[in-house]
Amino acid sequence: MRVNVVSDVHGSVEALARAGDGADALVCLGDFVLFLDYDDAAAGIFGRLFGADAADRLVALRTARRFDEAREWSRGLWASLGEDPRAVMEREIREQYAALFGVLPDPTYLTYGNVDVPHLWPDYLKPGSTVLDGETTVIGGKTWGFVGGGLQTPMRTPYEIDDETYAAKVAAVGAVDVLACHIPPDVPELLYDVTARRFERGSSAVLDAIRDTSPELVLFGHVHNPLQARIRIGRTECVNVGHFRGHGTPYALEY
Repeated sequence: MRVNVVSDVHGSVEALARAGDGADALVCLGDFVLFLDYDDAAAGIFGRLFGADAADRLVALRTARRFDEAREWSRGLWASLGEDPRAVMEREIREQYAALFGVLPDPTYLTYGNVDVPHLWPDYLKPGSTVLDGETTVIGGKTWGFVGGGLQTPMRTPYEIDDETYAAKVAAVGAVDVLACHIPPDVPELLYDVTARRFERGSSAVLDAIRDTSPELVLFGHVHNPLQARIRIGRTECVNVGHFRGHGTPYALEY
C-alpha cells in the first residue's frame, strides 16, 4: 500500500493534479486556499486584488506581529473595492476550490486546514473524495484518524477553533494507527518556523493522545519551514509532510 500525503497546498493546482501519481490513495491535510503568498507577493487572493506592494506590506506587518495594525490597514483596502468584502472573498475562494477539487484523484481523503472554509467544500467534492474531521477510516488495513482546522491565534484565519472543541475531536478519533492532523502536536521544535521567525500553535490534545495511545505515526503540516520536520515520541514517529506549495512533492508512505 502506498499513500501520498500533502498539506498546505495553497492554490498549487498543477502540482496537486500529480500528487496522487503512483499511489493507491491521496491524503490532503488542508490549507487549499492561497490568501497571501509570503514568497510571491503577486500571488494569492490579496496580491491579486491589491498588488504585490500591498502584499509585501501585509507580510511585513504580520512578520512583525503587528496584527491589529495589519487588519486596520487592510480593512481600508477591502473597503476601496466598493463591494461587500465577504462576497469578494467567497468568490475568490470558490474559484480556487473549483480548480483544486477538480484535479483530486480517486480515492482522496481530506481534512480542513486553518485557512479553509468548510461550509464551501460540499459544493466542489467529487464522489471519490472523502472529508473526515474528528473521524476515522481504514486505508489499506490501517486505521487513520483525521483532525482538521487550527487553534485560535491573532491571525484569525477562517477555521480556527477553541482548544476544547479541538480536544473533543482528538478524543473522538481515539486510538489509531495513523493520526493525520493539519497542525502539529505541541512540541516547540515542530512549531517554530525558521523563515517566518515565529512559533505557530500546536495541539496539546494531540500530544496527550500520542502519549496515551501511541499511534505508529502522526502526520501534519501547517508549519511551512519547521526547525525540525520529524521527531519521535516513544514509539510514535511525528512527521511534518512538508509545505506542498513550496516543493510540490508529496510525502510517500508505504506499508
